[in-house]
Order: sequence, then C-alpha cells, then structure tokens
Amino acid sequence: MALVVQKFGGTSVADPQKIKAAAAKAIARHDAGDQVVVVVSAMGHQTDHLVELAGEITPRPNAREMDMLLSTGEQVSVALFAMAIQAAGREAVSLTGAQIGIRTDSRHGKARIKSISTDHVRTLLDGGAIVIAAGFQGIDQHGNITTLGRGGSDTTAVALAAVLGADLCEIYTDVDGIYTTDPRILPAARRLSSIAYDEMLELASLGAGVMHSRSIEFAKKFGVPVMVRSSFKDMPGTMILPADRAKPRPASGVALAKDEARITLESVPDEPGTSHALFSELATAGIAVDMIVQNVGQGGRADISFTVPSDDLHQAVDVSRRVAATLGATGVSHDDAVAKVSVVGVGMAREEGVAGRMFQALADAGINVRMITTSEIKISALVSRADAPAAVAAVHAAFGLETPTSVEAVDAEDHGAKPSPLEVVRRLEGMEDLAIEDCVLDCSQALVTLLDLPDTPGVAADVFAEVARAGLFVDMIVQSHPRDGRAEISFTVPAGDAERATAAARGIAAARGATVADVPHVAKLSITGVGIRSHAGVADRLFQPLTDAGINIDLVNTSEVRLNVIVAAEHGPRALAVLRKAFGLPATGGREASASPA
Repeated sequence: MALVVQKFGGTSVADPQKIKAAAAKAIARHDAGDQVVVVVSAMGHQTDHLVELAGEITPRPNAREMDMLLSTGEQVSVALFAMAIQAAGREAVSLTGAQIGIRTDSRHGKARIKSISTDHVRTLLDGGAIVIAAGFQGIDQHGNITTLGRGGSDTTAVALAAVLGADLCEIYTDVDGIYTTDPRILPAARRLSSIAYDEMLELASLGAGVMHSRSIEFAKKFGVPVMVRSSFKDMPGTMILPADRAKPRPASGVALAKDEARITLESVPDEPGTSHALFSELATAGIAVDMIVQNVGQGGRADISFTVPSDDLHQAVDVSRRVAATLGATGVSHDDAVAKVSVVGVGMAREEGVAGRMFQALADAGINVRMITTSEIKISALVSRADAPAAVAAVHAAFGLETPTSVEAVDAEDHGAKPSPLEVVRRLEGMEDLAIEDCVLDCSQALVTLLDLPDTPGVAADVFAEVARAGLFVDMIVQSHPRDGRAEISFTVPAGDAERATAAARGIAAARGATVADVPHVAKLSITGVGIRSHAGVADRLFQPLTDAGINIDLVNTSEVRLNVIVAAEHGPRALAVLRKAFGLPATGGREASASPA
C-alpha cells in the first residue's frame, strides 16, 4: 500500500463536472489500495473574483483580511470535492489548513510554512478516509489565517507529501507535463519524461509556470518524487527526480522570464562593503534579487547590475538611488522592457561549447545580449522584451530540443532512495527555511576580461567562438550591462590555460578595438542550497561577512541553487572560513572544486 498526495489546480476543479472527474482519479487510487490525500485549489477564477470584490470595497484592503477572504476559495473546493467522493460511496473528510495543522509565519499574502502536524491526517487515513486538504493556506502562531502566495497549493501538496513520507506526489494540471519550453510561445516544444530537481528549480524560477519554485524546494529538500500530469488526458506526465535518476542532458529546457526589470548602479567604489550596502537595503525592503552582475573594476570603480520582478521595480529603484547617493555612485539607470532567456541542463557541466551555441543562436537571430550570467547548470541572457519570443525559438532550435531523444521511461512507482525518518524529522523544524548545503573554494581558475567591446549583436558569440577554437574550457561567464555603447565580458578558465586564454582574448580585442585584463589566479567561492533565490537577503548574507573581513568581491553570478563570487586568490582560504561560519557550516570541508566547461 502506497501513500499518494494528489493536487488538483483551479482549472481541474473549475465546475461540478470537473470536480467529479478529479474525484474519480482519487477514488481510483484509493480503490487500488493506496492511502490518498488530495490538495485542491480554489475553483477556476474564484481567487481573482475575490480579489475584485475586495477592490470594490477598498483600494488598499488589509493584508490579514485579504487572507481571511482568499482562504474561502479553497474551503469551497474541499467541501465540494469531499461531497463528490461521498456521493460515490467512499469516505472523505475535508480539512482547512488550520485543521490540518499547517503552521506558518505571519507574513500575510506570502507566508512560509514553519511546520505541519500529521496526527489528525494519519488518523483519518488509517481509518480508511480520503483526506481533502485545502491548499494555499495555513495558520500563524496567533491563530490568524495566512495564505502562501503564488503557487501556494503546489507548495501545500509537496509539503504534505514530505511530512507524511508519501511515496508519490501527483500534480494534476491543465498541461500534460513539463515541456522543453512554453508550448504557447513555441509549438515545437516537447514534453520531457523526467527532469532533475535542480533543473526544475531553475526552470520554475525562470518563468516556467507549471510549478512554483517553492514546491520544488520542498521536493528536493525532502526527496519527494513529483509527477506532473494532465487532469484531462490519460498521458504519462513528467517525473521530477534527483539528478542521479534524471536524464543528464546538456540542455533540458529553455525558460523565459518576461516580467523582468534591470537596475544598474554606475561607477560605485570598487571596495569591500559596496555590495553589502546595496543588497542589505534591498533585503530589508523584502525585494528578492535575481541576476546579479558586478563587472571587473576599472580605476577603482565598478558597475553593479541586477534584475528584479517588474512589480518590484519602483521600490527597488528608490532603494538603489538612496544607496547610490550614500556610496557616491555616478548614477542609477533602469530598464523595465527586458526579459531573461535561459538554457538549463544538468549535463551542461560535462559538455564544452554550450555557452557558445547559445550565444551564436542569438547572434544569428540578430538579438543583442544585454547581460550574461551562468551557473553549472544554467546560462542566462538578458535581452529586449520585444526579442524574447525569437530568442526562445533560436536557443530551443540550437540545442535540438524539438527532437525527441532516447530517454528511458521512468517508473512512477520506483522512487529511489528517500531520506530516513530521522532525517525528515530533523528537517521539519522551520521546514521552509533557507537550507544551505555547502560552501566550497576553487583556487584552480584564472580570470580574463574583455573591456570596451562594441555593444552589438553577436559580440558574445564571436568571443566564445574564438575561445572554443582555442580549445579552452570556460566556467563562469559574466557580461555586465553595457554603457555608452560598450560592453564588458569576463570569464574564468583553468589557471593552467591562463596564458592561452589571454592570448586568445587579445586577438579578439585587437579586432574590435577592445582591451584585455587578466588575473592568472583567482579564488571562486560557491554557495549551494535550497531557497537561494526565493529568500530575500541571501546575497547579502554572503556580502556582509566578506565586508566585515575586508575582502573585496571582484565578480558575482547567481542561480536558483548556487551563488558564486570571485575574490583575490590570497583571500580564498580566509573567505571560505568566513562564509562557512556565516552560514552555520562545519569549519572543516569546502575543499577545492575543479572548474567545469561551459
């Protein structure tokens, strides 16, 4: 007998007929001998309707009362769903978040789960009932109803699966799995049979709307196998699994985050504490920063660029201007008409030339790249929002993602190793807290920077075509936001290849009126974990201790699961010790890692 959590989204329970059809799926599981917990969202556009009602009362409704109002949408769904199961002759009990025992913090509208009680649910399951749980909601320490924000029902489902030790979490939705990109943007997109947690985390945070990143964070942290499948078609779906059980592809998908905005602090002092001054203020304002690009300083000055959701732009600009005035920056610029296109794949680190393929595809499509940042499994480029659909199509085609590959079928009942009960219990306290897994030091790399490159389509493609011809393996790539028609691209290579890399860079620079700066030995520090992007202030938790230690940051890049910084080689061991202490990691560990090709 398995324990299965099923989640049905709003489109899956939009009317009585669809509720009955969804209930039939839960009944089928139960009749097969499984224990079943069903998590449901509000019906169809019910949440939107409730928001509109509040707006007719007041333009600025109280956050606590909005949670009280919005939680009623799921309460309607669970009651109707339970009635549908009971009408079919099976036992079912509907529960609100409070009745389940989902405890959250008190941030109304975007609460995070602190703990979940399982006693009541287990008693009902052991008694033979199907439990119907309201998604999207919980209760804080004062007894107030809270809601979990965007993707809240997904988060509820995977969190319940985690604490109950479920064998499988099925996410029923209006699509039949995870696609290589959004099929609404590109009809040639193809469904994947499996995908790794880290790939899905990147895709979810980058704009893939099938599941929210917070739910995938739970799945990864607690080892929950997740199946995404259609409510309306009898299709296999997509399994979300640990990396060692998913197909290792150089590129699994292309994601588009179209509601991005870019902010740049221009010519800030290139000294310890500059990044901390900025990102501590953004964290205090509760603004989660995505791409962070700090270019290599010239003349004691550097630019710091970052992206935020468009909805946070005005507040982020206000904070940035205040900080810029304090630091003595020459100005703050911003652009709310940009989008981020990213290619993601766990096999990327084992195959060279991936970055060059992406940049060449964009160049061939005549698309100019505004910023670049990379991680071991992701390459992101900031482009004009008007160019975004064409950019997705070009990158998708460049990696042949429209062509089916020989992917082994995944057995939905073969879930692999799961954390032991003791491991799960240990991690339940503050279950949605940031989880930093490790901080490692890599002293094997050199840094090469091309300065004053012309800001034209194809520059990045030309650079990395030359790099590839030189047979160089590239790890980090950062392109800062261009200013005055000139761009700057930095990349790291193995230190043993520093001379060849610098020679290649000088050839590239000479043909384009640019210059080259190189550092033959640098230290790269990488922090990995779960929740790095979804928790505001993570970047500053890295910058603060380095500032206090008087260590300057030369280069930064970010992803959903990793945050990388480059510092001077002589500061590497001390920076590692400082960061491991700051993130509560054992003093020993964080041994050197080797560079991976991009």
